[in-house]
Amino acid sequence: MINEFRDFIARGNVMDMAVGIIIGAAFTAIVTSLVGDLINPIIALFTGGIDFSGWFYSLDGETYSSLAVAQEAGAPVFAVGNFIMAIINFLIVAFVVFLLVKMVNRIKEASERKEARVEAKEEEQKGPTELEVLLEIRDALKKA
Repeated sequence: MINEFRDFIARGNVMDMAVGIIIGAAFTAIVTSLVGDLINPIIALFTGGIDFSGWFYSLDGETYSSLAVAQEAGAPVFAVGNFIMAIINFLIVAFVVFLLVKMVNRIKEASERKEARVEAKEEEQKGPTELEVLLEIRDALKKA
């Protein structure tokens, strides 16, 4: 069983997945900071600082001044605002990730086009193949 486990771990796709998860965790911190520290303040500037996180309904019928006070009192609350803020943050993060992936794909495509041009140029610089030369000789002999 230990040998099977070792073989499983040694497979390339498992190691690739592990690296992807580690990079993904580090990337999550970067995107979260980008959204929370740079994008959300700009959005708040244009929306007048609207923050839905304070929007809640107390399910015990009491009135509380804030969500924190209601939660501190142990009241059951329906925190609609937190859910809306989570959706907004998700959409922002998804859009930022989309832009980053689009940028990486554009860079990758440019690199592939450059490699293709280099390969095409190398093909142009090469002379005819042995088969091509023999076919030309054959055709020339048939005409003579």
